[in-house]
Amino acid sequence: MRKIAFRVDASLQIGSGHLMRCLTLAEALRDKDAAQCHFIARAHPGHLLEQIWDRGFELHSLPPGSSGFVPDASDGQALPAHAAWLGCDWQTDAGQTALILESLHPDWLVVDHYALDARWHAMLAPYYRRLFAIDDLADRPLLCDLLLDQTYARSPADYQPWLPTACQVLCGSEFALLRPQFNALREQSLARRTAPQLRQLLVTMGGVDKNNVTGQVLDAIRQSKLALGCQVTVVMGITAPWLAEVQAQAATLPWPCRVLVNVGNMARLMADSDLCIGAAGSTAWERCTLGVPSVMAVTADNQNSIAQALDASGAAISLGSSESPQFAARLQAAIGHFADNAEALRLASIAAAAITDGKGTDIVSDKLLEAARS
Repeated sequence: MRKIAFRVDASLQIGSGHLMRCLTLAEALRDKDAAQCHFIARAHPGHLLEQIWDRGFELHSLPPGSSGFVPDASDGQALPAHAAWLGCDWQTDAGQTALILESLHPDWLVVDHYALDARWHAMLAPYYRRLFAIDDLADRPLLCDLLLDQTYARSPADYQPWLPTACQVLCGSEFALLRPQFNALREQSLARRTAPQLRQLLVTMGGVDKNNVTGQVLDAIRQSKLALGCQVTVVMGITAPWLAEVQAQAATLPWPCRVLVNVGNMARLMADSDLCIGAAGSTAWERCTLGVPSVMAVTADNQNSIAQALDASGAAISLGSSESPQFAARLQAAIGHFADNAEALRLASIAAAAITDGKGTDIVSDKLLEAARS
C-alpha cells in the first residue's frame, strides 16, 4: 500500500479550510484501499488536530510555534507573504518535518501551506518520491511534481513563472476537493430549485471566523427585507472565538435562528437552503456543486479573485470585503434582490451549478495513485 504524507496546518489565523480539504483527499485515498495517509501538523492555537485523530489517520504533531512570530528575511531572499503563519522559520519547520519523513519516506508528500515554498521543498527532497502542492495564490516558487489550484477560472499560465517545467498543473473548480456527499446530493438539490422561494437562509462564514463576520451578518439581516416566515441557520466551528456571542445574538432575531456547531451534515444543510451567506473560500465550491445561490463576503485577501469570478458568472453576489463600511448596506441590498424573487434565485442556481459538479476529489486522488504506481 502506498504511503502519502500531508503537511498542513489549521489555526485561528490560518482557518480550517486547508486541513479540511486535505482530510477530504485522504479519505478518498483510504476509501479506495490504495494508500496509508499520515498528517504532519503544528499545534497552533485552534489547531484542530483532534479532527485528524477522529477520522482515523496517523498524526505527527509538531510543537506550537512562537506567539507573534516575525519572519526574518535578513539573508536577502524574499519570504512568502504568509511566512508568519508557520510560527517559526522555514528551516526549523523543515528540520522537524524531516525527522518524521525519514522513517515514512512517502510516495507522495502533499503540502498545503501558504508559508512554504521551493526552499522548504528542496530541503526535504531526500525524504519523499514526489511532491504535490495545493495552492490558491500563484505567488511564490514551488518545487513540485503536481500542483492543484481549485480556483474557478484559474489559468495554468498563472503558475508558469513559479513551477518546474515538468510539473503537471490542475487548475479550475472542476478539481475542487469536496466530500462525496456534495455530489451525491447534487441532483436532489438542483431539482428543488425549479420554482424556489427564500424560506431557508444559511449563514456560514468559516470554521473559525476570528473577526466575527457572522455577527456583522446577523446585524445586517435584522435590518433586511427577509420574509417573516424565513428560518435562519448559522454554522460555526467549535474553535470559533465569538461562538457564545453569536448564540446570544441569534436568540434575539425576529426569525427562528439556530446556531449549529461542528456539523457533520453540511451538504444536507446546503441542499435544504434557498440562499447561503458565506465566505468566498473553499465552501464556495460546495455551494456551487449543489446549485445554492450565494451572497459572499471576502474575509481574506486571497478570496478576492474567487468572489469577483463567481459574481461575474452570476452564481453569487459579492459583497466585497467584510471590513468595508458599506458591507451591511450591500448585504441588505443582496437579500432584497433575492427576497420573493424566484427568477433571481433560479438563475443564480443554474449559474452556480455550472461551476463544478463535485467530482474533483475522485479525479485528483486517481492522479496521485496513477503516478504512485509508475
